Amino acid sequence: MPQIKAIGFDLFNTLIVPDLQALPEAMSRLIDSLQESGLFLHQKAFEEGYREAALRFIEATRQDGRETHNRFWICAALEIQGHSLQPDDLRINEAVKAYFSAFPEHCHLIPGTKDMLQTLKETYRLGLLSNFTHGPAARDIIEHVGLNPFFDVTLISGEEGFRKPHPSIFHRLVEGLGVEPDQTIYVGDDPESDITGAQGAGLRPVWTTYVENKKLPFSFNVSATTPEENHAQVPRISTWQELLVLLREL
Repeated sequence: MPQIKAIGFDLFNTLIVPDLQALPEAMSRLIDSLQESGLFLHQKAFEEGYREAALRFIEATRQDGRETHNRFWICAALEIQGHSLQPDDLRINEAVKAYFSAFPEHCHLIPGTKDMLQTLKETYRLGLLSNFTHGPAARDIIEHVGLNPFFDVTLISGEEGFRKPHPSIFHRLVEGLGVEPDQTIYVGDDPESDITGAQGAGLRPVWTTYVENKKLPFSFNVSATTPEENHAQVPRISTWQELLVLLREL
């Protein structure tokens, strides 16, 4: 096997985890913003409509890999309550900002993450590739938790136009890192987006099960799927020490 020269990482449930208040606080800020803009809402119905729209739009991305955005979910939820707004309406833009403003303070690094990245940075080129619809918010979170200095390349699906598992976004990652796909490990938690996606693009996946093993009550990944048979041989880790040991064995 080719020598490993680079390592890519997923973000949510791989390097960081949101706490239990992240989504409720984000939704509260979203609804407050819309109501302050003069839109009357039935809160529970709006929340249900938003969740249903999110699932529907994300499912549609599986057809061609193109990223969706929360502004479309908001418009769909508002439509149910008789408010017909366009995705580029200023009220929608302000609501999007309000929604994502909650995340930096409610996202936390998995213990030992910075030490692990610092160790790896001495030997490998490092990249970050995250499925996140709103690029500015993702970058705010990354800066807030102090991850920026560790990565040579940072790709956010909302900025790239495609989301994992589409191979094009993995190809952009390895191109940015200046390596070949089979010289690159990709570490992630989601069987479809991270493991199948990395395999399909020619990268060598490593499956992190930290969130699953810790039985954390919050999962940020709305698209997680059950493992496939061809994942049986994929290396799994649940601690950063296990990743360091695995790298020494490759």
